[in-house]
Amino acid sequence: MNIVGSYPKTRLRRLRKSKWLRNLISETSISTNDLILPIFIREGKNKIESIKSMPGIKRYSLDKLSSILNQVRKYKIPTVALFPYTPNSKKDKQGTEALNPNNLVCRGIKLVKKKFPEIGVMCDVALDPYTSHGHDGVIISNKIDNDQTIKILVKQALLQARMGCDIIAPSDMMDGRIGKIRQELDRNNFKDVSILSYAVKYASNFYGPFRDAVGSKSKLKNDKKTYQMDFRNSSEAFREVALDIKEGADMVMVKPGMIYLDIIKQIKNNFKVPVLAYQVSGEYFLIKNAIQKKILKDDSIIESLIAFKRAGACAIVTYFAIDIAKKIKNI
Repeated sequence: MNIVGSYPKTRLRRLRKSKWLRNLISETSISTNDLILPIFIREGKNKIESIKSMPGIKRYSLDKLSSILNQVRKYKIPTVALFPYTPNSKKDKQGTEALNPNNLVCRGIKLVKKKFPEIGVMCDVALDPYTSHGHDGVIISNKIDNDQTIKILVKQALLQARMGCDIIAPSDMMDGRIGKIRQELDRNNFKDVSILSYAVKYASNFYGPFRDAVGSKSKLKNDKKTYQMDFRNSSEAFREVALDIKEGADMVMVKPGMIYLDIIKQIKNNFKVPVLAYQVSGEYFLIKNAIQKKILKDDSIIESLIAFKRAGACAIVTYFAIDIAKKIKNI
């Protein structure tokens, strides 16, 4: 790289001397269009409950879901992702509740599309919120069975599409599931339903608060390293993304996001598809907790999201979506 100029003729601080000038030449920006808000839903009525491991985040019964969706609409956040807190009584080894057309997610999708049709809905395709063992697939002979799990995931994806889901987001990391889901959606005339593949999902230590929020943490006795990616690897991500694009994925997700910015950058530079990032629950907790203890300032939130954009993410799934939308509005 050739750097032209030298001090004192060249003074880079001249470009930082005022806010309007910094804004004028900024290379990266963020808007509410870049945000996806995850929302946790639960059974019952008149319930808005706190989640101990995720300060500031709530679970909503469906009759209270409008309270958060009104904010989503007010701050022009384009998309929400629905995650269910499934009662233990509805969990089993096969994750049967995932295929119940009257389950929490199905009712949640219908509610959003009826009362807030302008808001996009994204839903996970995975079994961990529904299984009694907390894994993303069915267990056969003490192993997560890839192909038997796919059969259930295909049905789950089709059910969500029928309910009105806009973006099907398989997060399970089973091999070959994108192609099977795309085929089934197309066969049933859901050709316009998008697939966002969690193509690059690491077996991370930063998922704990989320698992608590959906009620799978206490169920999970073993790790997920036989199907989620090894966090020591990066080139493996290229194979995962290439396979999923070939099978019909419209977009790909990198999860976690903040501690995998290098992966986001590499995927963005090598594949001509939209790349999304997930600022996961552990990342959220670290920042939120530090802000509450006055160790960090609120501006650390927007700095963290700018990092995703700078790395190449076109959108970010973040629990800070409303916080950042309020801040953007006031800038």
